[in-house]
Amino acid sequence: MDHPNLKAIAEQAMRERGFLVKSPPEAIEQLKTETEPPLDSLNVVDLSSWLWSSIDNDESRDLDQIEYAKKEAGGTRIYVGIAEVDWFVPLNSALDRAAVQNTTSVYTGVETFPMLPDKLSTDLSSLNEGAKRLAIVVEILVSDGGDDGRILESSVCRAIVQNGAQLTYNGVAAWLDGESSPAGTATFEKIQKSKELQDQIRMQEKAAVLLRQRRHEAGALSFHTSELQPITSADGTVIDLQTRRQNRASFLVEDFMIAANQSTATFLDQKCLPTLRRVVRDPERWQRIVALARSLGGNLPAEPDAKSLEEFLQQQQRLNPAHFSDLSLSVIKLLGRGEYVLKLPGDQAPGHFGLAVQNYSHSTAPNRRYPDLVTQRLLKAAFAGTNSPYSADDLRALAKHCTEREDAAGKVERLVKKCAAATLLVSRIGERFDAVVSGISAAGTWIRLSHPPVEGKLIGSVAQLDVGHRVRVRLVSADPEKGFIDFELN
Repeated sequence: MDHPNLKAIAEQAMRERGFLVKSPPEAIEQLKTETEPPLDSLNVVDLSSWLWSSIDNDESRDLDQIEYAKKEAGGTRIYVGIAEVDWFVPLNSALDRAAVQNTTSVYTGVETFPMLPDKLSTDLSSLNEGAKRLAIVVEILVSDGGDDGRILESSVCRAIVQNGAQLTYNGVAAWLDGESSPAGTATFEKIQKSKELQDQIRMQEKAAVLLRQRRHEAGALSFHTSELQPITSADGTVIDLQTRRQNRASFLVEDFMIAANQSTATFLDQKCLPTLRRVVRDPERWQRIVALARSLGGNLPAEPDAKSLEEFLQQQQRLNPAHFSDLSLSVIKLLGRGEYVLKLPGDQAPGHFGLAVQNYSHSTAPNRRYPDLVTQRLLKAAFAGTNSPYSADDLRALAKHCTEREDAAGKVERLVKKCAAATLLVSRIGERFDAVVSGISAAGTWIRLSHPPVEGKLIGSVAQLDVGHRVRVRLVSADPEKGFIDFELN
């Protein structure tokens, strides 16, 4: 059977859902005029002599943030540098209008559709190793005393920074785990050669662990998730499916980004400016989470309670680590989707149930997410002491639009990855697999295999099933062109 052209499928899926596949001509014209900021003439603090480092996926070229740490009495001062993308993409410019149509970069595994052109997102506005860049820096003092993990103070400013070491999740995790034959060899060698970089990573991870522990004590939920990543040959043919899992390095970055996003929201609140908040409201299907916990020996209250759910998840992670990824998937699906909402000064915004935080905005990925670019403009208004560049109606409409575009991007990514999975599974029709029910809707019942983590539709009689049920299934059909993968109960 001929392999489908996955890049063509990805482009078609993008167009069908209203995304731009390429930058429009007027944005390309603006791009031709973009140059480096005149760093020497800007009235901002120069922090480029510090040993900043970035940690991201092996293939990432759009580097949004870098980190640095300083130890002091009573805690560790964490600095998160975020690329100042707004310098190159002014509000209502041609590049901005193109970015607001997509609102997010779309990562299909076979092709990336960046929110901003490569000349910006992987070059001029990317925090590349060795390049001086203009950045928004979030400073966070993390307690390591009696209130371990508490954010004692935070602030935000503009600065000049320079990434001294571009590192990867796999390489940093391998070094932290003491592996002798590590993945991410280039990263491992950079760390091995620099005592200062080793000290930085150890200091950063210690602070990240304290932040994480305090969040979980407040009810932030522990999840272990995995992501399907198609492996393709030079001609685009799918040759394997790789599972990307979280590790110590990815948790480190996640902890810092959550703290930076909280600190950014707090800063804008203090300046009496509106914000776009990222929220996950109380779970849509809490009673099903209660029933799922009961089936595994847990006992959750009748009303949504994050701390009780977190205690149950931690117990399951200890007692049944082999199936914790499946349980994580089930609970994530039952919690419901996140969304963007407007918070006006003085208002009380809904919190983020999964993170157990009330003040949470997206600010750390302005090359990849439009809400982060909006937040950056609000921060620059705060620095300048001016009013918001957006009206409340503007922000309300943007919150709704960005939520819709994010959901559409997720559908594109899932479709292409299912087409890739179907390409490899078509030769395994008739085989049996262990799976977990991952979704129930009017359109049908979906399951995800344990190995490989492929999702498909369950056909036939499924009346008694719900999210979280473990099942044994047989592969019935796979259509690489449409991404249809059908199973039946075995």
